[in-house]
Amino acid sequence: MHLMKSLLTVSLALLNCIAGFAATAAEKPNVLILYADDLGYGDVAIENPHSKIPTPNLDELARHGMRFSDAHSSSGICTPSRYALLTGRHHWRDFHGIVNALGESVIQPDRLTMAAMFQRHGYHTGCIGKWHLGWDWGAIRKPGIAKQDWILPSSYHWDRPIPDGPLDHGFDSYFGDTVINFPPYGWIENDKLVKAPDTVLDTSKWKSIKEGRWECRPGPMCSDWDPYQNLPTITARGVDYIKSHAAANQPFFLYFAFPCPHAPIIPNDSFDGKSAAGPYGDFVFETDDACGQLLRALDDAGVSENTIVVFSADNGPEKYAYARDAEFDHWSAEPFRGLKRDLYEGGHHVPLIVRWPGITTPGRVCDALVSQIDLFATFADMLQFDLPANAAEDSHDLMPLLKGQTEGVRTSHVHNTKPDQYAIRHGDWLLVDAKTGYVSGRNRGWEAKRGYQPDDGQAVELYNLHDDPGQRANLAREYPKRVQEMQRRLQAIRDQGYSAPRLDSNNPERAKGK
Repeated sequence: MHLMKSLLTVSLALLNCIAGFAATAAEKPNVLILYADDLGYGDVAIENPHSKIPTPNLDELARHGMRFSDAHSSSGICTPSRYALLTGRHHWRDFHGIVNALGESVIQPDRLTMAAMFQRHGYHTGCIGKWHLGWDWGAIRKPGIAKQDWILPSSYHWDRPIPDGPLDHGFDSYFGDTVINFPPYGWIENDKLVKAPDTVLDTSKWKSIKEGRWECRPGPMCSDWDPYQNLPTITARGVDYIKSHAAANQPFFLYFAFPCPHAPIIPNDSFDGKSAAGPYGDFVFETDDACGQLLRALDDAGVSENTIVVFSADNGPEKYAYARDAEFDHWSAEPFRGLKRDLYEGGHHVPLIVRWPGITTPGRVCDALVSQIDLFATFADMLQFDLPANAAEDSHDLMPLLKGQTEGVRTSHVHNTKPDQYAIRHGDWLLVDAKTGYVSGRNRGWEAKRGYQPDDGQAVELYNLHDDPGQRANLAREYPKRVQEMQRRLQAIRDQGYSAPRLDSNNPERAKGK
């Protein structure tokens, strides 16, 4: 009898322990990051009263979350911004350009990623959509292949796993096509092609493009590949991921990286005419619709109140935006100057919406300077994880901002696309430490329409964004001392490198240990 009571006591204690663990797991909020590709700040209707594109789902997300009016990506192009988001480290400390077709990974093996941090804390970590951070394609390339034959499907062992992709950098699962306009043109599940490519890229097999060019690099392709099915397919996968993992007793972190509205601009037929900004606007509308499907999946699974949702974009809109503004009077980067790649605000000033139940005040707009890099330290705070000195070095904790406890957590941010061109933001001031902030190229017709004056020949450009968000008046000649001070600050931040203790871009002297 005594033995039976002892066994019952032990059993009850064990059940209580299991129940306690389950409760702890249930209390951990899920995290869903929705990351658009080449989407302008002015493409989101709630950000732009002049927008010709309806975005009802993102507008609704903003009304129930916090909208940041001064948020930035690390770069004006794809790969670097994704790297910075997932590592909490400025891309320019390690590289500048994109991963090219069938290129190697830019993430070092010992680099802690946001996904790996969540993984350590019991989360299932999923990545769906665009990766564009590289893989070790050489591991499946057949030996002795001539350089010119890399585009042939017969040059690869497609049945073998591809190393150094998402699964080697903190993700438990992956589904996508790595990059919509890069080979291989086929679905990848985890670390293998679902189906072996059997031909070389041939866009004549596809339905005609609706705006711009295909911009697809040559390489291996599955003969039945249909780029128009990319967004619908990954959206359905995202919905399935949310519902299946919500049913399990494990929190999830889902990094959902859209391939759109990046070129090729291919809205499906059912979305034609949904905007007043042409096919691109329709593609943005379809992207918004996909966001709505994923958000409804959270509702249907009963986990909306226990899920943090973040929406942003990797950089500004592509240069097709100039023709769009001329034809439809819709400026995708409104109210800013510049586009994708540019050092001007339009290249990296991106929408950022955070809905964090119990933390963010619905409908609040935060005007503080923030960066996508800051998400890493913010989630580390949530997880009560002490970041090591060599991880997320440039990340600042946004929690005080999200809670409305402070007016700012950082005062500086460095912008960069090319190795020899930088800009630095400090307070209201922005220094373009180059003769021009254009990288994608200048459009004189657009400048004339928008009232921009010819350059005055100065070596750098200085703007007060509080008074001049469109960057029309170069004040470098009027404020030479401020130019010099900002150049010194920029150099100090760049010189920090891998130093310890943890970097602090607000205080370069502290970062040097002084």
